Amino acid sequence: ITSKMLMRQAKRCQKEEKKELEKLKKAVNSGSKEEARIYGSNAIRKQNERLNITKMASRVDAVASKVQTAVTMQQVTRSIGGTVKLMDRAAQSMNLEQMSRIMDAFERQFEDLDVQTGYMEGAIGGTTALEMPQDEVDALIQRVAEENGIE
Repeated sequence: ITSKMLMRQAKRCQKEEKKELEKLKKAVNSGSKEEARIYGSNAIRKQNERLNITKMASRVDAVASKVQTAVTMQQVTRSIGGTVKLMDRAAQSMNLEQMSRIMDAFERQFEDLDVQTGYMEGAIGGTTALEMPQDEVDALIQRVAEENGIE
């Protein structure tokens, strides 16, 4: 929820930045250097504000993913603890059939844990913008610049 709110705020900043750029363009066309400086400063400030808010939203997403991982791991730990208790009871009674069923359940839980851990690691890696490979980011920026005829 917080991340979505931050992204909406970043979009507002982007709209305000565009308005300031339009004002800047008008001021440059009319030859008003002082107004152009003011509008240029405003546009840069809004751009920086938007970038900072976007970074914050990314961090919030990363923290939310880490919290979700911790909750999942806690649930799995409780489940495994219950299975171990059942294994102890089965070992005491030496009922091999019951021990076999419990061991199968234990192995399934570990497989589920591996799947959940892999999923959560992928989710965390995907939401942590700070850990993005810089060369990929640079390539994307270059591509967008070329598409728009910007050097």
